[in-house]
Amino acid sequence: MNKAEKACEELRAMDELAAMDSPVHGMDPLSKLLLTVFYIFVTVSFNKYDITGLFFMILFLVVAYQIAGIAVHTCFHKLRIVMPLVCAVGLFNPIFDKEIMAYIGSVGISGGVISMLTLMMKGIFCLMASFLLVATTSIEDICRALRKLHFPKMITSLLLLTFRYISVLLEEVAIMTEAYHLRAPGQKGIHISAWGSFLGQLLLRSMDRAEALYESMELRGFYGEFYYVKGRKANSLSWPAAFVYAALIMLTRLYNISDLLGSLFV
Repeated sequence: MNKAEKACEELRAMDELAAMDSPVHGMDPLSKLLLTVFYIFVTVSFNKYDITGLFFMILFLVVAYQIAGIAVHTCFHKLRIVMPLVCAVGLFNPIFDKEIMAYIGSVGISGGVISMLTLMMKGIFCLMASFLLVATTSIEDICRALRKLHFPKMITSLLLLTFRYISVLLEEVAIMTEAYHLRAPGQKGIHISAWGSFLGQLLLRSMDRAEALYESMELRGFYGEFYYVKGRKANSLSWPAAFVYAALIMLTRLYNISDLLGSLFV
């Protein structure tokens, strides 16, 4: 199985995750979308040195993943390429901020190290929240929720078509790659001398496939906007649960849980 086929399998796996049945899957898509945006907004609003307060934001994600029936390591596996890039954003903070902010025993911890860890945690938490939304909500439901928020139909249509038909492009890549390897047995990868013709053929094949798909869409009544079919029936407790979860998130932002717990035992 080549890389294009593996990518297609990844997309199918995401559709299978979104088709699961759980209380999180059954929530109204708009409530999940707004709750995810609110969580991300609150997470990034933490001070760059407030690592103890930010740490407790992971609890909301862990609980949500457990209720959804999705393992946390599935998120890290799916985002294994993006996670290191997010964590690399604050690597230079210890170089520019060397002021000692805390001590662990006799070892001083600089503000740059704390801000680096805080920035990494923010990125990881936001990615986990976004993945949970996509893993529990189909792309059609997300686009329908965006249209309810009066997002431009062009943006939602492009989002839906890009997500749905990227698999078509990957299938073309898989077919062309397999054909190339049949003509060059034993060769690892595609030789650099064939990159130009390979990409040119891929562009032409993609344009032909896209034209055929668009004509079939027009024959079925597409005139620039999708009319989204209502998906599964949303749980009647979707909005109350979303409001309660949002209130708990806000309380975690306003009050430092670690300080409160420390005051109880000291």
